[in-house]
Amino acid sequence: MTTLTEGRRVKLAVDLRLAGLVVAAGDDAGETGAGFLALPAGSEGVVERLDADRPQSHEVREYERLKSLLDDFGHQMPPGSRAQLEEQVGSLEPAWAAYQERKLRLTVRVRFDNGFVLDDAPGDLFASV
Repeated sequence: MTTLTEGRRVKLAVDLRLAGLVVAAGDDAGETGAGFLALPAGSEGVVERLDADRPQSHEVREYERLKSLLDDFGHQMPPGSRAQLEEQVGSLEPAWAAYQERKLRLTVRVRFDNGFVLDDAPGDLFASV
């Protein structure tokens, strides 16, 4: 697996075909049309930005919120309230465990040598030069 870092030169590991709407830069309501752009494997550029993300579900956010509440204030709670909160946290632990096991989603912004910029692209499409 390639370790990507900002400022590092990379090349495309696979051929890409990008398809979608074509809009002139800075033209919000202008004419649009369908088009595609092909980039061959081996196209080189520089990583401008890296984003690592592990999207959270509602259950994961709720687990974090309740677990924090339990850890910070559980010792001050009446026994019944604490038991209820512990039960809620316990019911969300499978979602939390699945979230922890999920792989980070790494996306990059690469400026190719020809000036083309590819943003929010999966990091595994690139290899170090």
